[in-house]
Amino acid sequence: MMSYLKRTTDFLQKRRILQHIIFWIAVLFYAISRKLIDEESNLSLSIAKNVCILLTQMMASYFTAYFIIDKLLAQKKYLISSVLIVVSTYFFAAIGRVLNVHVAETLYREPPFVQETFFEIFTDIKHLFLFYSPSIYYTVFIFLFVKYFLSYKLAKENELKHNTEKVASELKTLKAQLNPHFLFNTLNNIYVLSLENSPQTPKSIEKLSSILDHVLYRCNSKFVSLESEINLLENYIDLEKLRYDERLQITFNTSIEKKGEIAPLILLSLVENAFKHGAGEDSGSPKIDISIYNSSNEFKFIISNTVAVQQDISNREAIGLKNIKKQLELIYANQFSLEVDTSNSIFTVTLIINN
Repeated sequence: MMSYLKRTTDFLQKRRILQHIIFWIAVLFYAISRKLIDEESNLSLSIAKNVCILLTQMMASYFTAYFIIDKLLAQKKYLISSVLIVVSTYFFAAIGRVLNVHVAETLYREPPFVQETFFEIFTDIKHLFLFYSPSIYYTVFIFLFVKYFLSYKLAKENELKHNTEKVASELKTLKAQLNPHFLFNTLNNIYVLSLENSPQTPKSIEKLSSILDHVLYRCNSKFVSLESEINLLENYIDLEKLRYDERLQITFNTSIEKKGEIAPLILLSLVENAFKHGAGEDSGSPKIDISIYNSSNEFKFIISNTVAVQQDISNREAIGLKNIKKQLELIYANQFSLEVDTSNSIFTVTLIINN
């Protein structure tokens, strides 16, 4: 049933003319039914009267919606809009009265009978505003409500669709940012290992293959398991170690109280950032410390790296974390915090995500 209603709604949303036809048929059907119940009139009389008033309601609705509101008010012409609202209310009320007297009445009244003249109709302002205007403009208000409600709904749906497509596109771009220098250096290191017939060669190739498989094929969903991301980090760190001798000190601690999911490659981006600006630029004894905690309430990731004394770290956040922040905002909105500390030549990033 819900699927049928959704298909029907989608079908009508794409066909504006059909929407208008259905609306006015519904208005006419309701008016005729009410006349028959309230006044016990015959069907032909009720149809004649209500078709005449319906024509006036349609003219008033389209004039108000598409001329006064969409054109004049949209251009902030408030004075002329106000004048036109008053004048058009009087004019359409008079037209409605003319149609009722000189068209509808001639269909059901037997001659001879006396009719109001056009002059009498147009000069009886009190009667027009008290009796005819309400019967016309209550439908105008309903028309305006339905029109702008549907327009607002469609605009929100288009905005949501646009934002969804934008997020998907931006996330796809962000996911494609595995540092090409890492791949280049890793392949060179594996090549050197192969020349030396090192027993690490097969394991290094396996780890690189696992990383590429994860990045290229297992990150297409919005979230991946935390376990798979930790495994990705371990493989990445092991391959990065090939570039350094014993001078690089890395600690990697995890405390996983509860299994969970996380947006893919965010943690890898933070680790890449630490290697790029920490170990890669520190010719002394670089250190990188990584800690991951996950509980039922929150996920916490802390990574810190030493920074060479001569290195300027004041702009590191803006340069290295810009894309990471963007990805977090797209996925987690107000459910995360990303803090950076640059004291004592230590660059520390703390990411907290509410579970």
